[in-house]
Amino acid sequence: MSKSAKIHKRLSDALSITTLDVRNDSAKHHGHAGDDGSGESHFHVTLRSPDFAGKSRIARHRLVHKAMGAELVASIHALSLDLDV
Repeated sequence: MSKSAKIHKRLSDALSITTLDVRNDSAKHHGHAGDDGSGESHFHVTLRSPDFAGKSRIARHRLVHKAMGAELVASIHALSLDLDV
């Protein structure tokens, strides 16, 4: 299973989601720092969830990282998050 699919599944399983888009941006960073050659090093996630209501930006990021799991987060060089209710 690709990292994009893992991210999508883990977030879908852990959070109430109204919108979820996982975009692999690794090709844009080919040859740059953090490019491990796997084609799965840089991701952008747009996520809308009522679970974020009343939570700070940091709390939302922590919730996403927890849902993804430490091993998946550690295997990604860059993770850009656009999170809202």
